[in-house]
Amino acid sequence: MMPLAEMACAVLTTSDSREKRFCRAGWQRSGLNIVTQICPLRLAPPPRQICPPDPISPSCWPHATRHAAKPDQKSGRNALLHAVAHIELNAVDLHWDLIARFSATPMPIGYYDDWVKAADEESKHFNLMCDCLEAHGSFYGAMVAHAGMWRAAEDTAEDFLGRLAVVPMVLEARGLDVTPSMIRIFENAKDQQVVDALNVIYAEEVAHVAYGSKWFHFLCGRDNIDPKPKFHALVRQYFHGALKPPFNEAKRAEAGIAPDFYWPLADEMLPQPAIR
Repeated sequence: MMPLAEMACAVLTTSDSREKRFCRAGWQRSGLNIVTQICPLRLAPPPRQICPPDPISPSCWPHATRHAAKPDQKSGRNALLHAVAHIELNAVDLHWDLIARFSATPMPIGYYDDWVKAADEESKHFNLMCDCLEAHGSFYGAMVAHAGMWRAAEDTAEDFLGRLAVVPMVLEARGLDVTPSMIRIFENAKDQQVVDALNVIYAEEVAHVAYGSKWFHFLCGRDNIDPKPKFHALVRQYFHGALKPPFNEAKRAEAGIAPDFYWPLADEMLPQPAIR
């Protein structure tokens, strides 16, 4: 069996999006022997995300989604499903990239257990969204999508703490904020297949955010870094956007992210009233 970091690179270079869900069972069977091959290994994951084959055009990937989501219309709901599918597919690659790109940094076995599990679940989420799109007469790739999440990977390619701060603790935490409203949209449309799929995603994403928080705090503790100001500095440096309330404070707390991590950043980014 190949070392885990090489397996991660294999996932990252797989262009068939539906086939990215493998490795977890093999990793769990492999035990400790394969772990010793990770830490000394410095692989070079692909610098850019591998685009799926047709019918998804690679030229679509750098652009923002052009379909305004109107939840009272089927086309709007399909656009919303497509956006979620795209986020989940990006999350698969981002989690495997966390394993491959930073394989030179010694980490406990629990780190690899967590991210293999998270990547496997993200792949399940992507396939659930694809199933929902196909049940609606659509498919992943029917609409153009943005490359914003992968930009986070490029920006933090040399910064382990930066990656953990921006991807799970900001981008994935945002999913905890917005998923309940998406569930209500499909409940109102009486689309039980999508409601069930989104509930699975919502339940499992809390752990993915928690993994980011756990290993961010672990690295800060190992290097004697105060995690809160470090998190604030990294988000200001790497996050190209605004932290926008409302926040799902209960789920963020469950994932180990306290309000004083994100509210100060949100306050900084809120529009200030004009001085008369």
